[in-house]
Amino acid sequence: MTDEPGLTRDRVYGEVRRAERPFRLVDTGGLRWDDVPFGKEILLQAEAALEEARLVLFVVDARTGATALDADVAAYLRRRGADVVLVANKIDDDVHADAVHDLHRLGLGEPLPVSAEHGRGIDELLELVAARLAGAPEDAGDGEDDAAIKIALVGRPNVGKSSILNRLVGEERMVVSEIPGTTRDAVDTRLALPDGRRYRLVDTAGIRRRGRVDARAEKLSVMQARSAIERADVVVLVLDGSEPLAAQDTHIAGYALDALRPVVVAVNKWDLVEGREQRAKDWSEEVRIRLKFLKEVPLVLISAKTGQRVAEILRRVDVAFAEASRSVTTPEINRWLQEEAERERRSPAKGGSIRLFYATQTGVRPPRFVLFCNDARRIHFSIRRRLENSLRERFGFGGAPMRLTFRSRREPAARS
Repeated sequence: MTDEPGLTRDRVYGEVRRAERPFRLVDTGGLRWDDVPFGKEILLQAEAALEEARLVLFVVDARTGATALDADVAAYLRRRGADVVLVANKIDDDVHADAVHDLHRLGLGEPLPVSAEHGRGIDELLELVAARLAGAPEDAGDGEDDAAIKIALVGRPNVGKSSILNRLVGEERMVVSEIPGTTRDAVDTRLALPDGRRYRLVDTAGIRRRGRVDARAEKLSVMQARSAIERADVVVLVLDGSEPLAAQDTHIAGYALDALRPVVVAVNKWDLVEGREQRAKDWSEEVRIRLKFLKEVPLVLISAKTGQRVAEILRRVDVAFAEASRSVTTPEINRWLQEEAERERRSPAKGGSIRLFYATQTGVRPPRFVLFCNDARRIHFSIRRRLENSLRERFGFGGAPMRLTFRSRREPAARS
């Protein structure tokens, strides 16, 4: 939270479950009609939110009283016929309670005094919202979202993340501009396809080099982007095809690796690239070398501007999600492990010092395995890497990051 104005630009969605009836809350950018950066785009986002909403919470600064801009917004809401609750914020104590009286002249009914900073009046606001929504029908799709594949769109500023999202959902869902850093929030968008596939797309703020992250808002954006990666099922790393692969691109890919999330690389702005056949080979080689820490990372060359191959992103996401969700039975794993244990015993380089006994899969997304051996402390990284690669090849885990945990166990007694 910060006092810096203008941080919210897109629609930011959240689920409120404290009330008697859970509801979906949409935070919009501050409405203004004067000539300010992104003013028109923010207004369009707010109008789209109003189309979706059954109830509007009009939040004003009670301490400053009803301003001319507040009056303009109130008139705008009345013209739209919106059902409005007037929320008088910053009433931190009884000393400021009288400040709400000036807000009656906005003509939106009785103001509800609250203090968002101190939590004052929030319970009363939730009760009022529940009462106003009492007769509204339930959203049919709310319970289905658990089945949606969560996708985080990440990358440097101005590589086209928002344009890709808009192209996928078929509307101007995000504020799109040529100015880097337009998106400051991690914003969720639901996408349901006619064939039944469902996704939750998260467009994140562009992640800049650490030395260039000065403003508090930019630091918050980086934290939100990394948080979006943590809660995603699949990460789509968006690169600018008209520029060389940058060091910051590899750092962002590293964030996904740290979170053990599968990655799809989308090289955008392909419509601007000359000599595409050769550049396609160059990009494939560069990604293979520079992002070698990502196993078998899929690459798709797209143009959000023309729509070229944008839908292919979802197909690659489906494959990556399926690989990360793959589950193998314990008997299958142990048949594989016995083959690997025999190979390890015959290895002259290791001298048969490591004995592999038993293995089991303990989870998916990411795939997690526990392997029991005679001495976990002596597991060399080369053994870990070989077993991981063998698991991928044998059971089709593809490029899904996985976690192998080794535990020591006494060697079984020899049978007579």
